[in-house]
Order: sequence, then structure tokens, then C-alpha cells
Amino acid sequence: MAIGSANPPVALIAGPTASGKSAVALALAERRGGVIVNADSAQLYRDLPILSAAPSADERARADHRLYQFQDGAEPCSAADWAARARAEIDDIHRSGRLAILAGGTGMYLRTLIDGIAPVPPIDPAVRSRVRETNVEANRAELERLDPAGAARLNPADAARTARALEVVLSTGRPLAEWQSERTGGIGDRIDLRPLLLLPPRDWLYRRCDERFRRMIDEGAIAEVEALLARGLSPSLPVMRAIGVREIAAFLAGEISRDDAVTAGQQATRRYAKRQYTWFARQPPPDWPRVFEPIESEQIGQALELIDGKD
Repeated sequence: MAIGSANPPVALIAGPTASGKSAVALALAERRGGVIVNADSAQLYRDLPILSAAPSADERARADHRLYQFQDGAEPCSAADWAARARAEIDDIHRSGRLAILAGGTGMYLRTLIDGIAPVPPIDPAVRSRVRETNVEANRAELERLDPAGAARLNPADAARTARALEVVLSTGRPLAEWQSERTGGIGDRIDLRPLLLLPPRDWLYRRCDERFRRMIDEGAIAEVEALLARGLSPSLPVMRAIGVREIAAFLAGEISRDDAVTAGQQATRRYAKRQYTWFARQPPPDWPRVFEPIESEQIGQALELIDGKD
């Protein structure tokens, strides 16, 4: 997306967890009177404000925040669901004459919003049920027969993506890749995207992950997960698979010590950050500005110049 068009601007602050996105987005919002729109799949759930590092009351008072903690954990929010809400929020922000600032690390959400989503028809429930009840080896063999190119792109052990690709070709008669080539609903062609990717040194990032998870524990994450577990929700829901939930749940069940839960949660956070880092380093266009230095308070202004200095 070219920068400097006549379309309304949308800033995008993206990168792995703990990379400093929130601080940069908040500084930009205060400088420009902008509105921050959440693009993190965990921060949209009401159940986990601490464990998801959602904005504090003080941060919310300093700038308008949208799409944070709006969803009940019992109701999953897909990338398409979030993108529809984000489009509506961005349109509302533009009508008010303010700058929309997307901030988050869920790459699939951002890609869906900017590039659109494949218009795959609803999957036949009978097909979905059969595929989901079949083991990954059998699904893989059937996918190799019906969509060999699609199967070749997938890790043989990836049960979820294999099932998705198979149910699409069985239900629609077309491979998933064909549907994905027809993306619709993206806003990339009607906005002036001002992207900034934060990719700080990994050792700095991982230290931040460790420090933040321990701080979450001290600030009440255990009680937060205890309340979530008391709801008896399905373990397959996204909120139940948020980073740290499983590790704290094991502590509450008496399976591991508090210290072991902290260590396991820190490791899970670092692994998640590593996956995000790899995605943001490889997937976005190479001309998107990237910041490779640690984002401390003195670097925030320099980062903003990469976005705000273009006007």
C-alpha cells in the first residue's frame, strides 16, 4: 500500500507481544488525537484483562480505545468477525475526522482487514463433522488425493489446517487456494496505510516477555484464570487457549508449583513471541518501515517519525 495517497490515513503499529506496540500507539494517539483500535485476538475478551496485557484505566483515560474487552469468552471471535467490527470502527473514526491507529500482533486479523478474506461458502455440517472426527493421517491422505498442491503446502502433522483444507474441497468442490485468490472485503485500497513494524532484538524481547508474565502473576492473573475456569467453558474456545491459561490452570489444579507455572508461562510467551516475530519479519511487504532497536521511552519519538513525519 502506497503511503501518501488521498485516502484517509490509518496507522498500523504491529509486531510481537511485549515489543512496545501499546506505548508507541498511545504516544501517537496523544500527539494526533487519534483513536487506538485493538488488533490483538486475546485483548478483545473481557475475561483476561491482566493476562492479555489489555490497556490500563490510566491508558484508556489518555486516549480513546476501541475493541478492547468487548467479547465474552464463551463466544469465539474469528478474524472475519473482528475485521467487520474494525471496519465499522475505522469508518466511525474517519467520520469524526480523527486518525485510526491499529495496534496489535495478530497477523491473521490484520491481513483479513487489509487484504480481505476468501469468500468460502459455509461448510456442509455433515462434511465438517466427518472431517473433524477423522484422524490427521487419514485426512492427510484424502487431501493429497483431492488437493495435492494444498497438501504439499501443509505440515503433515498440522491437524487443524489439514482438516480445514479438506473440508473446503469436499464441501465446495474447489481447493482452498482457489478461494483464497479471490479475497474480498479488504480496506487496503481505500485507506492511506501508515505501517510500522516493531522487531526489536530477540534477547531484549524475551526478557520483556519474562518480566511481564511475572508481573501479571503478581497483579492478579491467577485469580483471573480461576474465575475463567469456574465458568466451565469448552477448552477448545480461543479464550481458554490464551497464553498463560493452561499453565496457571495446572498450578490451580495442584499439578505444578507456582514457580513452575511462572516458568512455563514465560516459556509459552517467548515461543508465541518467536512465532509472531517470524511472521512479521517475513509476511508484510518489504517496504513497510521496521524498527529493530528496543522501544524504550527515548526511542518512541523516533519511531513516531516513521509514521507521523510523512505528513
